Amino acid sequence: MHDLILHHYPMSPFAEKARLMLGHKGLVWHSVHIPAVMPKPDVVALTGGYRKTPLLQIGADIYCDTALIADVLEHREPEPPLFPAHARGLSRTVAQWADSSLFWASMGYTLSPKGAAAMFASRPAGEGQAFASDRAAMRQNMTLLRPADATSAYRSYLRRLASMLDDQPFLLGEVPCIADFAAYHPLWFTRTLNPGLASILDATPDVLEWMDRLAAIGHGRSERLSSADALGIAHAATPEPIGPDVSFQDDHGIALGSLVSIAAEAFGTETSEGLLRAATRTRYTIERQDERAGTVHVHFPRVGYVLREVRA
Repeated sequence: MHDLILHHYPMSPFAEKARLMLGHKGLVWHSVHIPAVMPKPDVVALTGGYRKTPLLQIGADIYCDTALIADVLEHREPEPPLFPAHARGLSRTVAQWADSSLFWASMGYTLSPKGAAAMFASRPAGEGQAFASDRAAMRQNMTLLRPADATSAYRSYLRRLASMLDDQPFLLGEVPCIADFAAYHPLWFTRTLNPGLASILDATPDVLEWMDRLAAIGHGRSERLSSADALGIAHAATPEPIGPDVSFQDDHGIALGSLVSIAAEAFGTETSEGLLRAATRTRYTIERQDERAGTVHVHFPRVGYVLREVRA
């Protein structure tokens, strides 16, 4: 069984979600630090174009998006579960809301002009502008909340989270689940990366106590690995075979083996191209070749991603 390799950078909120899920499972993993902004040549060598953070690498299999990473970790180590038996559908639904509506309200507040100026005040000259330009490119054609509207939404969402914590330590019960990790990371970004704006959390002390409980879980045990070594591991490995019993859900009229592109629906819409090797109920898998990474399988969740056939 290949080791778990997380490609991430410390200030990434979605990476914090993945790190906490690894800690929740008590897993050992390798940590590869990647750039926060483009260019990301080693990331693109693995994915073919997808550049969002984090990625989970297992040998020559590359898993994109924390929604899919959660499923992979659950399969790898079922206990303790990320998806509680009594609320599997609810936990996924809350997580999807947190990764979208809550996340963008948090970002609109935390990275408002005032917030961004505070966050990058002590960083090297030009870093803030480079970050802003990079994220603007990733948000092309997205409709964003204005800072005042984001602030209002963020306050409302925090109150909703607080009401879920009225009589229980975690959002859906006595133990944390995917809903908690998804709701936590946008708030972590505000509290940890821009503490000057963290006072918005003070009106919901139950939420702050819940955040402390989640932070105490930690990130498991990790060891640093260079990006070059991770590419070498991919090159030396063979993607896990897709068994004949894996069902094919054809919603597009695109045959397996076709050259396709896959991209996120909205944020970070860079495409990855490859041969379609699987399209199950929950994920797509493409096979691609790279001089440095070798033959890899890149996996995406169905929800939130667009599949298209590439015609000559």
